[in-house]
Amino acid sequence: MHKISSNFLNQCYLMKYFFNILILCFVQHIILAQNPLMKPETLWKLGRVNLETVSPDGKTAYYTITRYDLAKNKGQSDIFSIGTDGNDLKQLTNTEDGEDNIQLRPDGQKIAFLRDGFLFEMNLDATNTTKISEIEMNGFDYSPDGKKILYVADVKYLKDTKDVYTDMPNAKIKLIDGLMYRHWKSWEDNKRSNVFVATYENGKIGEGKNIMNEPFDSPLQPMGGMEQIAWSKNGKYIAYTSKKLNGTAAAVSTNSDIYLYNLENGFTKNITESNKGYDMNPTFAPNGRYIVYNSMQTPGYEADRNRMMLYDIELGASTYLTEKHDRDAEGMTWSADGKEIYFISGADGTQHIFSMNPLTKKIRQITSGSHDYNAFKVAGKNLVGLRVSMTEPAELFAVETANGVTRQITTTNQEVWSVIKKATVQKKMVKTTDGKEMLVWHILPPDFDPTKKYPTLLYCQGGPQSHLSQFWSYRWNPQLMASMGYIVVAPCRRGMPGFGQEWNAQISQDWGGQCMKDYFSAIDDASALPYVNKDKLGAIGASFGGFSVFWLAGHHEKRFKTFIAHAGIFNFESMYGTTEELFFENHEKGGAYWDSPQPKSYGDSPHLSVAKWDTPILITHGEKDFRVPISEGAQAFQAAQLRNIPSKFLWLPDEGHWIQNPQTSVVWQREFFSWLDKYLK
Repeated sequence: MHKISSNFLNQCYLMKYFFNILILCFVQHIILAQNPLMKPETLWKLGRVNLETVSPDGKTAYYTITRYDLAKNKGQSDIFSIGTDGNDLKQLTNTEDGEDNIQLRPDGQKIAFLRDGFLFEMNLDATNTTKISEIEMNGFDYSPDGKKILYVADVKYLKDTKDVYTDMPNAKIKLIDGLMYRHWKSWEDNKRSNVFVATYENGKIGEGKNIMNEPFDSPLQPMGGMEQIAWSKNGKYIAYTSKKLNGTAAAVSTNSDIYLYNLENGFTKNITESNKGYDMNPTFAPNGRYIVYNSMQTPGYEADRNRMMLYDIELGASTYLTEKHDRDAEGMTWSADGKEIYFISGADGTQHIFSMNPLTKKIRQITSGSHDYNAFKVAGKNLVGLRVSMTEPAELFAVETANGVTRQITTTNQEVWSVIKKATVQKKMVKTTDGKEMLVWHILPPDFDPTKKYPTLLYCQGGPQSHLSQFWSYRWNPQLMASMGYIVVAPCRRGMPGFGQEWNAQISQDWGGQCMKDYFSAIDDASALPYVNKDKLGAIGASFGGFSVFWLAGHHEKRFKTFIAHAGIFNFESMYGTTEELFFENHEKGGAYWDSPQPKSYGDSPHLSVAKWDTPILITHGEKDFRVPISEGAQAFQAAQLRNIPSKFLWLPDEGHWIQNPQTSVVWQREFFSWLDKYLK
């Protein structure tokens, strides 16, 4: 009797495995083809693409795809590579642990990444994966010559209850002696993220030296990443971003700075000390002499114009590069020859890639079209960008810098997305009450029929100063809303970046003023269209958009039949008394509510107009939201209930300002559309 080889059995098993996968994909394709409209669950079938790095020769892009398992209520991130010509796609990892911070070692022989906070390296073909450090890191970067490595790691500086009262280890008390004791969705843990430098050779890291050794964070918490820390190309300097303030001082200030650490003598210099607003995101020029960085001029104003500055290390002076560019400049990256600086900026309601000659300050727009670029990397003489639109999730595109010609190189979601019927996105210019032209996006349902009348939603953007461009969102998704049978009206009202600094700044201390008139201009203009059912209008929004909904509820004069507010600000006085980043409140409201005279902006608080509420409202809020504390949503719901207004409150115990838990998100979307259908269909 012949013995069957184990290799043959393995081959049979793999054939059976891939055959089952093929059948599953085929069945899924048939199901989607029969029901091609997007549903809330569709969002969680999509792979979420994130661009990580590109090989020095510009031929290979490395990226991650995060996929979610709704049944398990969790996601998994894996590393992929693909040629920038769109060929040679490879999956490099497939574990239950997440990978991020992907880099190529400077010699090009290894791929490095963090897996659950620990540093790993593997060969380019994904073999020989090795854990090379037992240090838990928040991020890392090789020196350009590959002989050193910097990493950021938490250091405990402050004492907690157990450290002070060692005989009471089970006492659950937080000792608080200053503000910022909680931030966004995290409580103070008495630790700070510091920058360390260590020697590196053949996968071995030496003992790390803390180049900060101070109780301050770098990068800035909670959203800063390794873009806030950089090596000089000659390996002589490290530039890092830090706001060297704690407690109450940190809560009222945006004064972060860029610090230049000299590895040869251990000296640290604050190169942005004269500016009292945000300074961050340093990037060294190839010649090692210059640093380009972001800077906001106005202290305490987190949404000030994000300027591009150039620091000359030899002269010790900065130059304002984008003074004549009345837009933000973000994601700055030098070309390989140092002759250009690439960056992302607003363009006609979208986000595109630009370049600047740092000598002449001449700016050139490279990309165009009705989509946004969220990120990019230099790929030889060209670029690889991460592109989205309101009807397309993120994919990678190759971009020719000379002429802006683009080519899609990943098709991560083609299996799911290709059979989904797409909404139609239109741009419309609407005249505002003060005679300005305002861009308004109209998102029309798939298979739109202009002879029918559709229920319509006014979409109120958050921020208040945030882009309403061709964004893709896994919470507020216009494509999904349109697929559920609604027209979406999304105005770029006052406070939106991308239309000049005056337009952006006009909203501050005027939340109930011109920006609300802009909303009315947008929805009244839409209501005049023959296919908009003006008797079936709703208003929805989150954060500032949630505030907008609360405010509109008391001032809409019967325009709307229902409202939905997530994480909205209801009472300006209680918001000031419980939020964490008080610099935001001080700038937007003009000061504290106890100031004498009280800033007039407090008169715009929605709670003051509750007596005029008369419309059904759904309110949702995350318990871990410390930016807009849950007491704001609770107050609004209580007011609606006591006014006998049909209302419902979705209390989200595990969510912060956003909704990130997969199953919670699906339930939230189901409640969202159930509420709208009840009152608008």
